[in-house]
Amino acid sequence: MTIEEAIHTAIELENNVRDVYHDAAQKVTDPAGKKIFTVLAKEEQRHVDYLEDQMKHWRETGKVNPTRLNTAVPSHAEIDHASHNLSIVLSQEDRGTEMDLLRRALAAEHETSGFYKKMVAELTEEGKKLFEHFVDIEEGHVTIVQAEMDSINGTGAWFDALEVNLES
Repeated sequence: MTIEEAIHTAIELENNVRDVYHDAAQKVTDPAGKKIFTVLAKEEQRHVDYLEDQMKHWRETGKVNPTRLNTAVPSHAEIDHASHNLSIVLSQEDRGTEMDLLRRALAAEHETSGFYKKMVAELTEEGKKLFEHFVDIEEGHVTIVQAEMDSINGTGAWFDALEVNLES
């Protein structure tokens, strides 16, 4: 796969996961759930914007210009620390809709994360530099979504009750 093809595919994947989060934010009724899905949708849109800029630069110069991409997602250690230190008991209300939305988000994040890992393993050094930071970011998204799912199952915190800051 060429760098241009990889950027194009990455844009498609990021648009898809952004749309999953946007759709979830529209459907979820929990205010904290709306907030986290909205924050993640905005983060994915920043990824799309970044990749579109990279594509434009690639087409103009034949090179990428990888710069550090900011993320609203805390480190894995911060997420793990926050989730291990919580002892929140959830109400017994039905969270089936939220769980379905989170499953969709997790699947999209796994697909996107897997793609970035593959690109880091297969592309030239220039391509690796472009995509390696995305691996960490998307794995952070996977961790956040999984933590939310764990909260529904009673093994973590529900949405904003997870004491990590998702806003930069």
